[in-house]
Amino acid sequence: MARVRLENVTKRYEDVTAVDDVSLEVEDGEFVTFVGPSGCGKSTTMETVAGLTRPTEGRVFIGDDEVTDLAPKDRGVSMVFQNIALFPHMDVFENISFGLRLRTYDDDEIRRRVEGAAEIVQLEGMLERMPDELSGGQRQRVAIARAIVRNPNVFLMDEPLANLDAKLRVHMRTELQRLHRELGTTIIYVTHDQAEAMTMSDRIAVLNEGRLQQIAPPLTCYNEPSNLFVAGFIGSPSMNFADGTVVGDGIETPHFDVDVDRETLAGATDGDEITVGVRPEDVHLAENARSIEAASDPIDVRTDVLEPMGDEVFVYLLLTESAERSMEEDPASSSDQLLMSVTPDTEIRENQTVEIVLDRSKIHLFETQTGEAIVHGITDRPDRESESTTEEVDS
Repeated sequence: MARVRLENVTKRYEDVTAVDDVSLEVEDGEFVTFVGPSGCGKSTTMETVAGLTRPTEGRVFIGDDEVTDLAPKDRGVSMVFQNIALFPHMDVFENISFGLRLRTYDDDEIRRRVEGAAEIVQLEGMLERMPDELSGGQRQRVAIARAIVRNPNVFLMDEPLANLDAKLRVHMRTELQRLHRELGTTIIYVTHDQAEAMTMSDRIAVLNEGRLQQIAPPLTCYNEPSNLFVAGFIGSPSMNFADGTVVGDGIETPHFDVDVDRETLAGATDGDEITVGVRPEDVHLAENARSIEAASDPIDVRTDVLEPMGDEVFVYLLLTESAERSMEEDPASSSDQLLMSVTPDTEIRENQTVEIVLDRSKIHLFETQTGEAIVHGITDRPDRESESTTEEVDS
């Protein structure tokens, strides 16, 4: 087992920067997932750790040793790829032991390691089967066992479940968590699947355009995103956003206002641009406002499309001031629309005018220009009564 450290790692391909000044540390025995959209640099970052790609700038450490210039075979890492790549003419035993035989281990040691790895991934009794006799999940376990037998310091897994069906992916997520618990080995995992990242990881590293946006535990990334990109990327469905402007004791958006104590905005002045974010589960019907810690003022909306999802219903809401224009132009315009999540027993129908409230304790504010988070949750309102009293005394 070993920790992994990247110091200012950059990788350029001619005029394209795939990884841009990434620094992070993965602790010994930690499960860290690199997540982000396609082309964000997550696989390139992992390949830099593996030694498959040499960084243009920066240094890579595994344990206390710098490995920037070491060959992959000398780094003490094992990789599992999206393409399982089993040898079709070899049985399970031969596939798992292939790397050991290349390193000329003796037969007794090879058998001991293979049988031990097969037990860990629950392949006992299958060592004589051929790959075409295995299910997709079993073939994936063979690939993982092939990595285990090397006793690596670090496991590197690049979207290993991407080619499996949905049900099997859920099962293999559980298997990987159990494997990590049993082996206690450092794992770096790459995926674009948020469910995998959220359920398996000790921490998530969110990347975009080659830059590290945030590295934190899954719920921290969800509840306290560091910027607009993380807020919009983590969570399905995505967070609602509304562009606003600081005016007096609050933020005015095109369709609703949010009262905010000026101290919360860290010295913002009138005219500053602020983006308001709220997740669909934090948008509620006004009739349920009493159950909310800190409800906003009611907002008039009209329901557009309902999407029953089984355990919840997604309700697309058109802000009534622009409902007619939205229907004529673009009913899915994000600036004129909010998404709300309700329970299946909620009495609501399409094309219905309703009042909603936002849970102020779950509202997120971001600087529009930089995208950086300002605050997560606003419960204090401006003290208008004391301001009014002060004005009367002064007069």
